[in-house]
Amino acid sequence: MRFFVAFLALSSTLLSAPGEDAAPASPPTLTVPSAAVNADPETATRAWLDTVPADKKARSDAYFEGGYWLIFWNFVVSAAISLLLLNTGVSARIRDFAERRTRFRSLQVIVYGVAYLLLTSALSFPLSLYEYFFREHTYGLSTQAFGAWFGEQIKGLGLALIGFSVLLLALYAVFRRAPRTWWIWGTAVTVAFLAIGALIAPVFVEPVFNKYKPLDDPAISEPILAMARANQIPVKQVFEVDASKQSNRVSANVAGFLGTTRIALNDNLLKQCSVPEIRYVMAHEMGHYVLNHIAKLLVDFSLMAFIAFGIARLVFEAAVQRWGDRWGVRGIADPAGLPLLALVFATISFLMTPVNNTVTRIAEVEADAFGINTSREASGMAAVALKLGTYRKLDPTSLEEFIFFDHPSGRARIRMAMDWQAAHLPAGEAVP
Repeated sequence: MRFFVAFLALSSTLLSAPGEDAAPASPPTLTVPSAAVNADPETATRAWLDTVPADKKARSDAYFEGGYWLIFWNFVVSAAISLLLLNTGVSARIRDFAERRTRFRSLQVIVYGVAYLLLTSALSFPLSLYEYFFREHTYGLSTQAFGAWFGEQIKGLGLALIGFSVLLLALYAVFRRAPRTWWIWGTAVTVAFLAIGALIAPVFVEPVFNKYKPLDDPAISEPILAMARANQIPVKQVFEVDASKQSNRVSANVAGFLGTTRIALNDNLLKQCSVPEIRYVMAHEMGHYVLNHIAKLLVDFSLMAFIAFGIARLVFEAAVQRWGDRWGVRGIADPAGLPLLALVFATISFLMTPVNNTVTRIAEVEADAFGINTSREASGMAAVALKLGTYRKLDPTSLEEFIFFDHPSGRARIRMAMDWQAAHLPAGEAVP
């Protein structure tokens, strides 16, 4: 399960960057710190950061720094589950069960894959429960009762069973037909699956969990559509998502393909942010679309996947040669070896954390630059950075930002906004 969840998380990374109560009649007013007005960029940046009370900053820092440990513990749990399935012979017994039930190789893979995903999901559930439910409530980020949260987990597991089965069918067909070059063709299958998932998830998967409806406030939607038209984004409507039923985080996206392109912002953004903030956020999301970040990130991650599969081939073959008889794993085409593959990829992903984060963070910086140049809302960008700082450390060290941040820190974003403000005209002022 952890292997597939990591794969789905990568699809999500390529796309962005997450109450049914109605939004307020009018958005909040943007307040600019007096010390930031007409100040040099460094002073203005510090003035924005100083508006955050010490207790809220400490709470945000604690939450985000706890995530450093969760990266480690997720890896440990994933590795422990893989080793447990291999060393106890459970993986081989599941394979044997599948072979007794059907003689068709493809069906054997599906039977094994379903059993594997259900078992690993159950074993990893305690950590998931802490990480995604109790911890989110402890820090005041979740608005969801346990029943609703658990229902969505079951729904997600159902979708995962379908996607995981399709992925395994394709991978093991390659493994059987190309025993020497499986790692090359395995990369191709994985990248293709990732690309399809990145394209269809916003339009066909996300609506399973949230309702999308047209945004009916022209004071907000029309400026967004004007920016879309100016950047050749083929949309005629802005959608609102009821994300407040799950959390109080602000978010938005511009995604889709072949006529399904859609601009969507969640209701938290409407409730918590002023119009300048909303304009900046939507311009940032348009930046991902206009700058073709999905395609660019696919190229980057394809290269990393190729390297990972190459390493996996060497480690997998060496491990099977030494421990294959003990584990009951016959070779790469044997589904019983899936926990070994999951262990290898989990280890590579863990060690590559700084690289993966840097690749994504670079795309986010590019979208930030596009967003501020399109929206011309320096104060809006700074204010949004502070709101994101409720769950992302605002002022980390350079080493922390390099290793753990897949988005720029709040400090870095505010500094970009203040640098832009010092070098550009105020929003709406015409060039003589």
